Amino acid sequence: MLDFTVIGEPAPQGSKTKTRWGVREDNPRTKPWRATVAAAAAEAKNGQPPLDGPLKLEVVFTFIRPSAHYGTGRNAGILKASAPTWHTKVPDSDKLLRAIGDSLTQSGAIRDDARICWTNARKLYGDTASARIIVTQLKEPM
Repeated sequence: MLDFTVIGEPAPQGSKTKTRWGVREDNPRTKPWRATVAAAAAEAKNGQPPLDGPLKLEVVFTFIRPSAHYGTGRNAGILKASAPTWHTKVPDSDKLLRAIGDSLTQSGAIRDDARICWTNARKLYGDTASARIIVTQLKEPM
């Protein structure tokens, strides 16, 4: 099992564009985010062999709240009662998960992201941008 948190704004893995010089990520933030996740995964792995077999990936993506979620004047810094918990804007959960899966493979934390059979992703607002990542091996159903 792996359980670790990566601090930083989660970046989606968007489309790739073929150029005459190779393949380019459409989102320039994807590559640094994947490198940060891969480094954290390698550290969490702590020298253990890659997880293999059917895997479950759970991720809680936390995004910084916009200033509109807070009061003004004497209520500055106080969260409004109407401020949402769930982050319902872009980026899409599936594209965020693609970046995580590729990072886990790149780091050697898992054998291959094709082994991920079960995913659970949540997007929330919070005080610190981050991604909490939990990978567990699944047992075959009886």
